[in-house]
Amino acid sequence: MLKFSNPKARQQAEQLMQPALIRVIDNIRKCLDDSPWAGRYQEAHIWPERATEADIQQVKALITQLEHAQPEQVARLEAQLAELPQPFPVYELHLTQGDQKKTVDLWDLCYRTCFKRFPVGDQAVAVDMTLWDQEMGDVNWVALDEKAKALVQQVFSELETQS
Repeated sequence: MLKFSNPKARQQAEQLMQPALIRVIDNIRKCLDDSPWAGRYQEAHIWPERATEADIQQVKALITQLEHAQPEQVARLEAQLAELPQPFPVYELHLTQGDQKKTVDLWDLCYRTCFKRFPVGDQAVAVDMTLWDQEMGDVNWVALDEKAKALVQQVFSELETQS
C-alpha cells in the first residue's frame, strides 16, 4: 500500500492516476503499432494475505448477488462485503512475440509516471510536481504525456534488447 506524507499529496496522486493511466495506455497503443510485439490487457486481483479461501468465495458470491439484487437488498449486501477482505485490482499488459512473453504491470507504470521515484520501499511516495501546472493548480498534460511516453518507450526498448 502506498504511503503519503500528507493528505494533499494523496489528493494530488489521486488526481494524477486516471490521466496517467490514460496516457500510459495511449502510448502503449502507439508503441504497439510500430512493434513486432502483440499486446492484450488483463485485469487480475491480488487478495490480502489474511483473506481465506472461504472469504474469497463469500466475496465473489456477494458480488454476484449484488449484480442481481433488488434495491432494498443492496445496503445489506454492501454491509456484508465491507466486513470482508477486498481484492486489489491489478492491470497487466501481456506482450507476446513468437514464443517470447513479457508482462507489464500498468499500475507500476502509472506510479512511476506520477511519483518522483518508485518504488520507494517503506518511505512515503512523493508526487512529481513537474506534472502540475502551478499557476492553474491542475495537471500539466504536456509534462504528464512526455513522462508517460518516455517510460513506455523504455519498456519497449528493453523488449528489443531482450529479443
